[in-house]
Amino acid sequence: MGGCFKSIGCLVVAAALAVGGWITRDVWMPLLHRYTERAATTPASAHQPGTWEPATTDGAARAKEIIEKLASRNGPVYANVEAGDLTAFIIQQLSHQLPESARNVEAMVSGDQLLVRCTVNPNDLGDLSQLGPLAQMLGSSEQVQFGGTLDIVKLGLGEYRVQSFRIHDFSIPHAMIPRLIKSYSKGTRPPGIADDALPLITPVHIGDVRIRNGQITLYKVVK
Repeated sequence: MGGCFKSIGCLVVAAALAVGGWITRDVWMPLLHRYTERAATTPASAHQPGTWEPATTDGAARAKEIIEKLASRNGPVYANVEAGDLTAFIIQQLSHQLPESARNVEAMVSGDQLLVRCTVNPNDLGDLSQLGPLAQMLGSSEQVQFGGTLDIVKLGLGEYRVQSFRIHDFSIPHAMIPRLIKSYSKGTRPPGIADDALPLITPVHIGDVRIRNGQITLYKVVK
């Protein structure tokens, strides 16, 4: 029969489809606009999954811009944000709680967890005597790495549940993490926060956060 579009019949079919598409444009064009708008709001990750991303002031500004777009009445219902950018934004919000010695902060998504590492003076982490002989091996500047999940406890309050903690290439047993957090914590902890979690003040329009497939996705509260 030859190529499809060499036949008059197929040309007629193609023309009919084109006309039908034009007639029904009021149906599919808003859907196309919504899809492209969402794609523009959630661009492909600039970093490869499983790689460390620096937490910078520019990154914090990018995360803030995404969060503000979610607050818009006509904005998207969800958006992806880079691990380093979100970590930088969180650090800005918690700057009064972080050790002054914290430097070179980086973040990475691994599975369903957000990993964060930085160099810090161990003395700024609170009472480390519970680490036993390990405490005597620590210098004035050590790299620490912790991993955990992000959860919204209630509107305006989230938590970062620390599942793993490493310092000086040693892994700290999870059972000790709540004691370390309690030793380091400043001020009163909000009710409802888990013993192994760090409290986070979150925008009231953010209803959920999910870490999946190498991406962090923020969802706004839909009323």
